[in-house]
Formats: sequence, structure tokens, C-alpha cells
Amino acid sequence: MKGLFKNCWTIPNLLTVIRIIIVPIFAYFFWKGEYIWAVSFLFISGLSDFLDGKIARRFNQVSDLGKVLDPIADKLTQIVLAVMLFFKFRGCDNKTLVTFSWIFLVFLIKEAIMIVGGGALLAMNLHPSPAQLFGKVATFAFYSVMILLVAFSPEFGAFREIWTINDILLIVLVALSALLTVIAFLGYLPGTIKQFIMRKNPETKAKKKVGENK
Repeated sequence: MKGLFKNCWTIPNLLTVIRIIIVPIFAYFFWKGEYIWAVSFLFISGLSDFLDGKIARRFNQVSDLGKVLDPIADKLTQIVLAVMLFFKFRGCDNKTLVTFSWIFLVFLIKEAIMIVGGGALLAMNLHPSPAQLFGKVATFAFYSVMILLVAFSPEFGAFREIWTINDILLIVLVALSALLTVIAFLGYLPGTIKQFIMRKNPETKAKKKVGENK
């Protein structure tokens, strides 16, 4: 815990904290039907997610605290969005959207598995694998699609009077985001399995360390 807060006062960590704070603010405005405010805060959240990683790598401000806070912010955002959109779609008059509402459960199931799995790994003194390329792509796609939904959905989009997403296009976009989420989840498995193998076979771990020292 002591080392966790070493060099933690950075702009990327501040942006991540802001992203966490935005989650309940977005939920409040979305629940109240203030969709322009909701999509505005969601856009700020997505922008901060994009900037914190860029700034951390560009100015060498990567920290252990940031590695913990960033996935927490991602998970909170995705869980809240998936839950609220699931219930919003369930309450729509459009039968297509009602039928399609189950797709948001894919995001919830993935996050539930990762939270439980991550907790189990930490309990065994193992570390969850870091985000892979597909994880970053999936997060970007998720934010982009959710912003489009809140902005232009047929029944509750903030700017639906300007333009409305066609039902088929909406389904395709959300399904594509869900598919990328599943692919990203599968990308964590090789690293996780490798840690289990190394834990069961200490000799393999020792050989790896010898190889790294050469």
C-alpha cells in the first residue's frame, strides 16, 4: 500500500479521479431525463479516458495508483451505463429496442467475471493481466457507441430531433461493441493461465527469471 501512492500526484490520476466522480453525475442526469447534460458528462468521461493514458505515456507519468484507478473507472462507467441503458431499453415503446435490451447484459456479465476473477487472482497473490490492445479498442468502441446512443437514440436521445439512429444501425453498433468486449475479455485469458501454470510449476518461473537476467 505504501508504494501504491508513490508519485501519485499526476495529471493522468487526476483525470481518472474526475472520471470516477462523473459516473454518479451522469447517472443522476440520465435518470432524471436530462439527456443533454448526461451525454455531455459522458463525452467528458470518454475524453478524459483517452487523455490520461496519452499524457501518462508521453510525459512518463505512469504510476501504480493509476494502474489501479484506471480499470476501476472503466468498470464503474461500463457497469452504470449498461445497467441504465438496459432498463431504459426495457421501458421503450419500440418493441425492437425492448427485445434487444438483453445485449447490455453481455457487458455486465463480462465485468462481473473480471471483478470476481481479479479478486480471486489477488487473493492468490497473482496479478490480473494488464489491458491489451483489444481492451483499449473495446473501451474506445464502448464509449463511442454509448455516446451515440445517449445522443441519438430514437426515444430518448438528447439530439434525436436533429438526427435519429436507425434501429438496425443501433443494433449493429451495440452488437459490435459487445463483440469487441468479448474478444478483449478472451485476450486476458492467456496471461492469466500463464500465471497459474507458473504458480503450479515454480521451476518454470525460475527459468524465466534466469532467462531475463541473461
